[in-house]
Amino acid sequence: MSKEKQTEDIHLFEGWDFSNTNYIIFGIGLLSIILGYVIMALGEVNSVQSLSIAPVMLFVGYIVLIPLSLIYRDKSKKNQSASQD
Repeated sequence: MSKEKQTEDIHLFEGWDFSNTNYIIFGIGLLSIILGYVIMALGEVNSVQSLSIAPVMLFVGYIVLIPLSLIYRDKSKKNQSASQD
């Protein structure tokens, strides 16, 4: 493996560095998904719980919070990586 390839791999993995904020957002998303399924299971078939609250919680978990946790980067980390290049 050449020297250029090794440094390229290091930069690739440094870009996916997760902070505590990423894990917190991911945990909230996971909690939202679990609660959504629990609320859906506990509500009756045609209740507000099963038809409105649970789907909104699942949507927020799957479509908003989990992707946000994957793409969120701290501003301080952006500045540090820009100054190192």
